Amino acid sequence: MAVIGGGCSGLQYRMDLVDGPVNRDILVESAGVRVVIDPKSALFVSGSLLDYSDDLQKGGFKVTNPNAVAHCSCGESFSA
Repeated sequence: MAVIGGGCSGLQYRMDLVDGPVNRDILVESAGVRVVIDPKSALFVSGSLLDYSDDLQKGGFKVTNPNAVAHCSCGESFSA
């Protein structure tokens, strides 16, 4: 997981599959799920909740981020 520049509000989440952490990456494991995040992105998502829904309309990953001060109307980007 990473935070990159972009979207309506300036920042957006990026998720890719990786083999594991490299260099100074942070590995977080919960309920058997392993999430790797780089140190810079960790500053933006510290304390966040990552959830997944298989709803037909709004399915996919959802990040509940207490550090976000604003969200765009589509919910795909945020500002901190």
